Formats: sequence, C-alpha cells, structure tokens
Amino acid sequence: MGLLENINRRVKRFDIVDVKLAQLTAMFLALIIAKLIPEIMDMNILVFIILLVVCSIKPSRVFWS
Repeated sequence: MGLLENINRRVKRFDIVDVKLAQLTAMFLALIIAKLIPEIMDMNILVFIILLVVCSIKPSRVFWS
C-alpha cells in the first residue's frame, strides 16, 4: 500500500470535528509563519486573492460534481 492510499484510509475515519480541528491547526500554523516572517503580510492583497482562488478550484470541482 502506498503512502497516499494509507493517508486517504486514515483521513476517511475523520468526523466533522476532526476536519474542523485540522483546518484550525492549518490556520494557526499560517499565523505563526506570518508572525515569524512579517514581510509576508506586506504582500499585495491581490496575491492572497489569487492564491485563494487557485487553491479553491479543485475542492469546488469535487464538491459540485
């Protein structure tokens, strides 16, 4: 069994609380990185919007198809 199959099998056991806690963990990790590297927050807001759209394409396609 490959690494990705093993990860998928484990993630399928998550309930909604586990998923939301993982999202919060990612958010707090992003805040820590932004605090450690303050130059990141000096970037143009358009860069963040573009990254948001690019990162949301696949989940949106999976959700709506």
